[in-house]
Amino acid sequence: MKFGVVIFPGSNCDYDTLYALKDVLQQKAIFLWHKEHNLKNVDCVILPGGFSYGDYLRSGSIAAFSPLMQEIKEFALKGGLVLGICNGFQVLLELELLPGAMLRNKNLKFLCQFVHLRVENETTPFTSRAKKGQVLRIPIAHYDGNFFSPPDTIQEIKTNNQIVLRYSDDQGQLSEDANVNGSLESIAGLINKAGNVMGMMPHPERASETLLGSEDGRIIFESMIKWKG
Repeated sequence: MKFGVVIFPGSNCDYDTLYALKDVLQQKAIFLWHKEHNLKNVDCVILPGGFSYGDYLRSGSIAAFSPLMQEIKEFALKGGLVLGICNGFQVLLELELLPGAMLRNKNLKFLCQFVHLRVENETTPFTSRAKKGQVLRIPIAHYDGNFFSPPDTIQEIKTNNQIVLRYSDDQGQLSEDANVNGSLESIAGLINKAGNVMGMMPHPERASETLLGSEDGRIIFESMIKWKG
């Protein structure tokens, strides 16, 4: 499988993501510069974490106007796999490839810690290697990770089974304490209606080796590889 990792000014997880894909999972992976207009025949586009364009205006808002976003949006609308991680999730929201918006964390602090995630939908290309209800341990690192949308949009998201990952405790129980950033419905990962675009605030590339404290992030990448295969 061939992955393309987009680089924006301010990206800081691009090399981590490429390393996880190439060196850990032994997949083809290349960088895609944000000013290009060529996706170079990749099977999956990954928008990595970081602070694209310094997070000016709103997180991800300026990156959504990068030249390459035209091709990525067309790629997604044609069914291509797109994964947005942290800042990449924020970019997908700004592109309106996913519904909703991100607010500041409920405690108004930058959060950098491991969290537990309960798999809500195991039928997606991003979670096919997981089991429903399985708990993953993956780190977060964000300030604007508090997912919000109007009540009618939340109801539509739930009806369409678009919630993929929820913040939970290590037993898979939902609680206010486990929902570290205050996201509505404890949403940590969200998919579009078509099922080919996912955004997630936690960083699977930072949980790809035992040395990093967890290998649970590999499930996300391995699921995409399985889906393509």
